[in-house]
Amino acid sequence: MENEQKQSIRELAELLHENNLGEIEYEANGVYIRIAGVAQNTNMVVSGAAPAPAVIEEKALPSVKDASLPAKADETINSPMVGVVYLSKDPSSPDFVKIGDKVSVGQTVCLIEAMKTYNPIKATKAGKITAVLVESGSPVEYGQPLFSVA
Repeated sequence: MENEQKQSIRELAELLHENNLGEIEYEANGVYIRIAGVAQNTNMVVSGAAPAPAVIEEKALPSVKDASLPAKADETINSPMVGVVYLSKDPSSPDFVKIGDKVSVGQTVCLIEAMKTYNPIKATKAGKITAVLVESGSPVEYGQPLFSVA
């Protein structure tokens, strides 16, 4: 790898970290660079001659069903991984939990699809669901709050 490419990767990684971004992509001269950050860990993927995306899709942020955010971080059930969250096992089934439901530690509260695998996400805190902080089918990041629990 040339020094110029190494420097570009370093600069992109710094931008990612400084701006608290989930990922950053760059393409120039037939070289495609994608850097994805998860918490304090940054993964770098470099490949050659990949076409840049033709269309960038802009998505609105998911709306929060209950805008009251918890006062403490330990009052939420957070995503243990990056993926797409599903609140029910399939579109015709009811949600695993809804606002007002009581949950116990270890109870499945949603699924997160990552790499074509559906991972059951278990409650890490017992209590009553006071807010659903994500919409089904939306992407989630590592550590992102999914549910508020009192």
